[in-house]
Amino acid sequence: MISLDKLSLAEKIQIYSFHTRPVLNMRALFADGSPNYIQPSEPRPGDRITFRFRTGKDNVDAVYLCFPDCEIPMEHCGGTEVFDYYEAVRTVGEESLHYYFTVLGGDQKVYYSRKGASGSRDPEYDFLLTPGFSTPSWAKGAVMYQIFVDRFANGDPSNDVVDREYIYINEPVRKIWDWYRYPDSMDVRNFYGGDLQGVLDHLDYLKDLGVDAIYLNPIFVSPSNHKYDIQDYDYIDPHFGKIVKDEGNALPDWDRNNAAAWKYISRVTDKENLEASNAFFAHFTEEVHKRGMKVILDGVFNHCGSFNKWMDAERLYENQPGYAKGAFVSKDSPFHHFFKFYNENAWPYNGDYDGWWGHKTLPKLNYEESDKLCDYILQIGRKWVSPPYNVDGWRLDVAADLGQSEEFNHAFWKRFRKAVKEANPEALILAEHYGDPKSWLQGDEWDTVMNYNAFMEPVTWFLTGMEKHSDEKRPDLKGNNQAFRDAMTYHMARFQYPSLEIAMNELSNHDHSRFLTRTNMTVGRSGTTGPEAADRDVHKEIMRAGVIMQMTWPGAPTVYYGDEAGLTGWTDPDNRRTYPWNREDREMIQFHRDIIRIHKESEAIMHGSLKIFNSQDGLVIYGRFTDRDKIVVIINGEEEERKVRLPVWEIGVTEEEYMETLMVSDRYGYTIDKQVYDVDHGFVSLMMPGNGAVLLRSLPIGSHSDKKKS
Repeated sequence: MISLDKLSLAEKIQIYSFHTRPVLNMRALFADGSPNYIQPSEPRPGDRITFRFRTGKDNVDAVYLCFPDCEIPMEHCGGTEVFDYYEAVRTVGEESLHYYFTVLGGDQKVYYSRKGASGSRDPEYDFLLTPGFSTPSWAKGAVMYQIFVDRFANGDPSNDVVDREYIYINEPVRKIWDWYRYPDSMDVRNFYGGDLQGVLDHLDYLKDLGVDAIYLNPIFVSPSNHKYDIQDYDYIDPHFGKIVKDEGNALPDWDRNNAAAWKYISRVTDKENLEASNAFFAHFTEEVHKRGMKVILDGVFNHCGSFNKWMDAERLYENQPGYAKGAFVSKDSPFHHFFKFYNENAWPYNGDYDGWWGHKTLPKLNYEESDKLCDYILQIGRKWVSPPYNVDGWRLDVAADLGQSEEFNHAFWKRFRKAVKEANPEALILAEHYGDPKSWLQGDEWDTVMNYNAFMEPVTWFLTGMEKHSDEKRPDLKGNNQAFRDAMTYHMARFQYPSLEIAMNELSNHDHSRFLTRTNMTVGRSGTTGPEAADRDVHKEIMRAGVIMQMTWPGAPTVYYGDEAGLTGWTDPDNRRTYPWNREDREMIQFHRDIIRIHKESEAIMHGSLKIFNSQDGLVIYGRFTDRDKIVVIINGEEEERKVRLPVWEIGVTEEEYMETLMVSDRYGYTIDKQVYDVDHGFVSLMMPGNGAVLLRSLPIGSHSDKKKS
C-alpha cells in the first residue's frame, strides 16, 4: 500500500473526493468572466483578450476555447500543486462573442459553460462577451442603500404636506403626526414628513454604516407619497426640498376641486419653490459626494401622473403663468401626442386616455407618436447626471413596459444609454425588471437590473420557504439546495459578467415584504392579518444568514432603509414603515457594520470568482476567490446542527494554509471572534449551528499564534 504522505495533494484530493479511477476531475474544471479568467475583462473592439481555464493537475489531455466560427487549442501556462492553467488569445472586433470550452481526457469529452461541466452543450449557457461594454467601476460590489424618502427622516417640518392640502384619489391628503404609526391599507395619500434634509442630516450615519451609494425612490414633483406618478420631471418636489414661497390655503371641508387647492398649487408650480428645491438638491448631492458616496435617482418614464403638467387632469396648471395648456385641458395642447386619447371629440377636459394597466392616475406616455416626448425624456436623462446635480445613475421603473412594442422599447433604451453615458460616462443605468433581462443586457441598453431572479427569490425560498410578498409558502423549497443551485445557475447565465458584478442584490424593498418578516414563515398581508403580525415570530438568525449571503454574493448588496435596524412589515404599503429612530435594533445595526466591513475589505468578495460547492439539502456552500484571497461561506438553512466537510481545494486552498472565521451567526447572536481550522487533504470539517452562517478566510500557516483552534 502506498503511504498517503508520499502522494501529491492532487492525488489526495482524487482519493478523498472518492474518485477511484483516473477520470476527469469535474470539480477542478473552472472558468468565468471575472478578471481572474479574462484579461481585459471589459475589452474594447480591437483588444487582444487572454482567456484562461483551470483543470485538475495532470488530469486532462487538451482544452479548447470554442466560438461559433472556430476552436482554439489552449496552451498550458503553468499551475499549482492542485491545478493546471491553460490560456488562449483572440483579438476581438465589435461583435459580441459567444464561447465555451471543450475538455478532453482519456475517452471523455466535457463541455464547460456557465452551467459548469457537462457531457453535452447547451447554447443557453454559453459565456457572452461584448467588446465595448463596460459598467461603472464604482458600482462593482458597491454597498447601496435604498431610501423611501417620506419615511426616512423629517429634517424640515416647514415643507410638510398639510391636511387637506389637495385631493388625491378621491380623498384629501393627510399629515401623519405619529412617526411610529403603522401605514394604513390605503396609504398613498398619507405623509409622515420625511424629506431630503432628513437624509442629509443622516449622511454620516450612512457613511459609518459602510454605504457607497444612496438609491432614492422618486423625488420629483408628485402628489403621492411614493411619487411614482410624476407631476414634473424638471423639478424636485418642494415637499422634499424647499418651500420659500408658501401662499394660499388648504381646501375647505366642502371643496374637493384641486383647481382651488391654492396652497398646493403655490407650492408645486411657483418657480421660486421649484428652483430653490433644485438648488437644495444640488447641495445635497455635493454633500453626498464629499463623503465618498454616490446618488441614484428613480426614473419613472413609462408613465407619469394625472397631475402631470403635460396632462393636467387636475387643472392645477391651467391658469398658472409660464405653463402651456395640458393635454386633458385642450386639444391644441403642445403635449397632445404625449398621450393616447381614444375619443378625439371630448375636449375640453378629455378624460378618455390610456392609463398604465387601466389606471387613470397613471397616464401611459405615448412615445411612438411623439418625437418631442422622446427628446424631452432623453434631455431629462442627461440633465440630472450633469452639473450642477451630478447624479451618479438612474434606476428605471418598469423599464420593459416603456412604449407599445418590444422593438420600440429596445430602440429607446439604446438612445437613452447613449444620451446618459455621453453626459456622464460613469453613470449607472439600472432597470427594474422581473422577467428575463438578457435581451436588454447586450451592452447597448441597461447596465444591469434589480436582481430578483438571481438573488432575492432564490435566497428567500431557500432560507424561508416564502414568496417575496409573503403571499405564498412553499415548504418544499425551504432548504432545497438543488432548487437554489438550479435557479441561480440559470438566472445568472442571463447576465454578462459586467452586469452581474453590479446587479442590485436586495432582500427587501418598497414592493415586497420585509425580509425579517418573511423569516416568520407566515402568509399574510396588513389588510388580512394586521400589521402587528408582521412583527411576531421573526428569526433574526435567518435574517443574518440572508444578509451574509447578500454581502458575499456577486453584485451590489442593497440595504432597504430600516432593514439594518430590525424593521419589519408585510408587502406594500406595510413595507414602507418609518425608520425606527430611537427604537433601532442596535445589535442588528452593528452586525450590518461588521459584515459590510468584511465585504469591503475582501478582494475575493468584491472582485473574485464564485464557485458553488456540492452539498446536501439544507446547506448552501460557496467560495469567492482570487489568486490571493479565498473566502468560503456556509449557510445552514435547517434548525438542526450538522457537521459539514468543505472541499476548500476547489478554490485553491492548500495544506500550506488554514481557515479562519471572519463571522459566525446562530440563534444566539453573532461573533467576529477568530477560530481556526486545519486544512486536511484539501478539506475542512466543522460543526454548523442550526439556521447558522459561517464565513471563513484562508491564511498562510504561521500567520496566527494565539487564536482558538477547532
